[in-house]
Amino acid sequence: MRLEDDDFALFGLPRSQAQDRALIDDRWRALQARVHPDRFASEGGAAQRLAMQWAVRVNEAYRRLKDPTARAMLLCELAGQPVRTEGVALPPALLMQQMAWREALDESDPAGVEALDAEVDARECELLQRLQTELDQDADPAAAASTVRELMFVTRFRDDIERRLDAATP
Repeated sequence: MRLEDDDFALFGLPRSQAQDRALIDDRWRALQARVHPDRFASEGGAAQRLAMQWAVRVNEAYRRLKDPTARAMLLCELAGQPVRTEGVALPPALLMQQMAWREALDESDPAGVEALDAEVDARECELLQRLQTELDQDADPAAAASTVRELMFVTRFRDDIERRLDAATP
């Protein structure tokens, strides 16, 4: 293990979008057990600081690997296609969809918000499946970067839906 290993190498996982969440969780627990600073309490400050660096590195990798969007962003970056959101023209259809969803959210009662949530959830599932195909089968990080950008919009909108649903709950 080296601090500079990519997240997949650190966790001993293949570089692919398709991952077993239980395996990621198991690898995280095993790595944390190896590098937790408490294990190095008797070895002095330098060893504890290094262990803390490792613990932070393992936790950051875990956060990225367990989140399908963050994992896709990492795969795009590792393939030389970082996901940029600034200065990138978004497809007009995506912008129109976002506007329609925002209007629907603003105008919906709680039942309408739940229906909208189901629609957005279905779109999120479609995008995640497309990402897996683009990254694992087609080896097309440029297309995947575009899909990640769309997925980021969907995720942010789902957060807005959740806040609206939470506000409606007594």
